[in-house]
Amino acid sequence: MNATLIKKYNIPGPRYTSYPTVPFWDEAQFSKHKWIETFKTSFKESNADQGISLYIHLPFCESLCTFCACHKHITKRHSVEDKYIDTILKEWQLYLDLMSSKPIVKEIHLGGGTPTFFSANNLDRLINGLLKPAILHENYEFSFEGHPNNTTKDQLKALYHLGFTRVSFGIQDYDPKVQHAIHRIQTFEQVEKVTKWSREIGYTSISHDLIFGLPFQTLETITQSIDKTKLLSPDRISFYSYAHVPWVKGVGQRGFNEADLPKGNQKRALYETGKKLLTDLGYKEIGMDHFALETDDLYKAASNKTLHRNFMGYTTNTTQLMIGLGMSAISDSWYGFAQNVKTVKAYEELVESGDIPVFRGHILTNEDLIIRQHILNIMCHMETSWQNECSKFSKLSQVIETLDELINDGIILIENNVLKVPEMAKPFVRNVCMGFDLRLHDSYPETQVFSMTI
Repeated sequence: MNATLIKKYNIPGPRYTSYPTVPFWDEAQFSKHKWIETFKTSFKESNADQGISLYIHLPFCESLCTFCACHKHITKRHSVEDKYIDTILKEWQLYLDLMSSKPIVKEIHLGGGTPTFFSANNLDRLINGLLKPAILHENYEFSFEGHPNNTTKDQLKALYHLGFTRVSFGIQDYDPKVQHAIHRIQTFEQVEKVTKWSREIGYTSISHDLIFGLPFQTLETITQSIDKTKLLSPDRISFYSYAHVPWVKGVGQRGFNEADLPKGNQKRALYETGKKLLTDLGYKEIGMDHFALETDDLYKAASNKTLHRNFMGYTTNTTQLMIGLGMSAISDSWYGFAQNVKTVKAYEELVESGDIPVFRGHILTNEDLIIRQHILNIMCHMETSWQNECSKFSKLSQVIETLDELINDGIILIENNVLKVPEMAKPFVRNVCMGFDLRLHDSYPETQVFSMTI
């Protein structure tokens, strides 16, 4: 890849799991009442047709990984499990009370934190509690994130019997020096064990998460990590760029020195090396940061142009309404976003008082909705168009003018009101989306709030 372009476009920018992105939510115009109204509207429009998605945030971790930017609660006390699950089910009931009919659940994803912090019995109680008042969509898909060091065969069996067919294991890197720096030490043998258990039990899609740009990573260590990954042949691989945002997450991301991080061309070489190794193994690049075998549903969704992206990342399921349950979880009604309070204590107290635990959000304007669709098109399909009147917005001409530089650098092609991102320019997809991001244009932050785009 052109080193000059990397240097030019490697700037702070959003990952676009939403538009507007969280730092540009208009919280002054948001209220819980407005959120509930958008929720009710979306439920009526989409439940019978699409069904709904549930994201469950299980925040507990037994130790702190220094690469992690997620909202988590560090504890070794498993006595916290029961009350937290009780609270999630009570929050679910608060939303059930707002629904005009039984919810049809199409998608459940357990994220964290560490979902496998919870016992098999408690995971069973959680999922059964969520599904008891609901109807299962005929094409439902359930998935969860597992930590290789504490995922047990009982947990895998329990979730599989509840309908889970997808599991994603957080690997990050196999090199001992890198693992020590990020405080995430796990052996290949442990990963191999949980991966084989999953296959034996019947999981049809097993994913491994790898990260490039971690401290002390080199071309040699990234090659070794992918060579080990090859031995287990996961169906999907998420190959994420390390988001170094210590100004947001504080001490958790300062377990190593800045000088220990690969930067610029060095960091990009890690990705290009990893990408070549993965494509040589038969993996196809999907959207941004994702790879899948041709037999996996993620590849099929990308090929069929049914790939979707939301706060859970890329998904094969398109649902207009996603309800986030748990501390810090974000809900999306398409017309609005709402985030729950960020501490376990505040979350449990609000729900116990009968209050939906939302503390901030954003109600999308008509302009937001159009731009959101353009950014979603680009992130999922590497193209968008404004051939129809419904895809145009008041400042479209100004946006197109700002794209001239991207055209001149070969990062996008525009013809007949259709924008396309060529294969070689995929690494710059976040920069392309930034061209449409009017809220970013109007108030570019004076201090860095996003990770680097490349």
